[in-house]
Amino acid sequence: MAIDPKTVESDRVLILDYGSQYTHLITRRIRALSVFSLCISGTSSLKTIADHKPRVVILSGGPHSVHTPGSPSFPDGFVEWAESNGVFVLGICYGLQLIVQRLGGEVRVGEKQEYGRMEIEVEKALGLFGSKNCGDTQSVWMSHGDEAAKLPQGFEVVARSKQGAVAAIQNPLRRFYGLQYHPEVTHSPEGMETLRYFLFDVCGVKASWKMENVLDEEIKVINETVGPDEHVICALSGGVDSTVAATLVHKAIGDRLHCIFVDNGLLRYKEMERVMETFERDLHLPVTCVDATDQFLSELKGVDDPEKKRKIIGKEFICIFDDFAHELEQKLGRKPSYLVQGTLYPDVIESCPPPGSGSTHSHTIKSHHNVGGLPKDMKLKLIEPLKLLFKDEVRQLGKILNVPEGFLKRHPFPGPGLAVRVIGDVTLGNYLDTLRLVDEIFIQSIKDAGLYDVIWQAFAVFLPVRTVGVQGDQRTHGHAVALRAVTSEDGMTADWYPFEGKFLADVSQKICNSVRGVNRVSYDITSKPPSTIEWE
Repeated sequence: MAIDPKTVESDRVLILDYGSQYTHLITRRIRALSVFSLCISGTSSLKTIADHKPRVVILSGGPHSVHTPGSPSFPDGFVEWAESNGVFVLGICYGLQLIVQRLGGEVRVGEKQEYGRMEIEVEKALGLFGSKNCGDTQSVWMSHGDEAAKLPQGFEVVARSKQGAVAAIQNPLRRFYGLQYHPEVTHSPEGMETLRYFLFDVCGVKASWKMENVLDEEIKVINETVGPDEHVICALSGGVDSTVAATLVHKAIGDRLHCIFVDNGLLRYKEMERVMETFERDLHLPVTCVDATDQFLSELKGVDDPEKKRKIIGKEFICIFDDFAHELEQKLGRKPSYLVQGTLYPDVIESCPPPGSGSTHSHTIKSHHNVGGLPKDMKLKLIEPLKLLFKDEVRQLGKILNVPEGFLKRHPFPGPGLAVRVIGDVTLGNYLDTLRLVDEIFIQSIKDAGLYDVIWQAFAVFLPVRTVGVQGDQRTHGHAVALRAVTSEDGMTADWYPFEGKFLADVSQKICNSVRGVNRVSYDITSKPPSTIEWE
């Protein structure tokens, strides 16, 4: 259960996703303008699209060619529906080519394919470029091999690349517009200005998407869903998402919320003590702490495969929640009905099938991921009050709910905990304790350097290898660890953080001198994509 996006009282921008790696950025950029935006599959039915009642529909980019048989497209009747309902349509990259092809124009393989930064020039100061002058130039990010060779009747070119390719088109009478480049990426410096002008000046959209409205609507939905005598369980992980979700639900239904914090033996250094203090002292949440270390680690013994580890952890969590619910039933005289989870919008996006893949199931990025990994026979119904929000929006909501700022700024921590930061079997030797100490040194060093708030996420990884070293004039055969720190806006893409060499050298020295058995420290300089943020 979460807010039904169709009931959001705001002008809506609906993004039809055709597989671009940047599609989620369109959603984020538009929300940053205080306009509600939502991303759905580009092959959704016309009824699904129409039910959202969008003011604007954006057709995203994608890796496909409109010439390829079976390439994804909007449904039949979409153009007629948009025109008859006064809906504005903007095609970006592949989306522009869809508009051209489906409305009677011609798309062909470009003589000079355009990738990366390119200069475009405004030919007509109209529509998308109504705030510009003819002849104005700007740098944009191109990523296309096909190009519009012949425009549909009534369309005109409003900008071209320096190579002469069509860069922007429009038909104001039909309210159809297109950009051959990606305005949503930072590599298009004036892209946000273009999106802002399009939404507010061309489409007349109102900036009415506010976190205060989200809070009020979520409380209303929770109260309408949860009956006056029903009780709710919230699984607290100690992270920002579940804590904000719990605080929100607690505000709605009070002490009919029963929180459980599970120490699964996979937490960070002194995590249990630290988060319980925040729950009880600052947030006054009703929390029961369950020590299930032996239960989890016994099930994980001998398991190397990361997907199996995630599935096992998800299964054990649900078993504990069911047991907790049964104990509450004995105490309350009735069964709790709901389980609260801190599922975020990126979790939902990453769990969607790739458009044009021919699959009805997603390529698995993560199991135990709030969306994936939960058993089909789970007895509790879900409440997911943050399901439409990105991480920064959750922090805004938490601030309104008076969650301590220091807690809101905590870096994300994965649901499976250190199980995905120990590569291989987590129960071997003192792997977990070693990782906790290494991670604590790394994080504390980041805080001491004043860098914690500029980094999206930082952590250490225990590697299942031994390396030769020299410590105390003796040859050692110790463990290797890796450090990871990334910057990001929403966790969907990320860049590794460029620490100064001296900082890394100091951290490495502290770790090797303080943590027994570690003699090698490496730093991960891989971005997302091609890697994920976590190692497993």
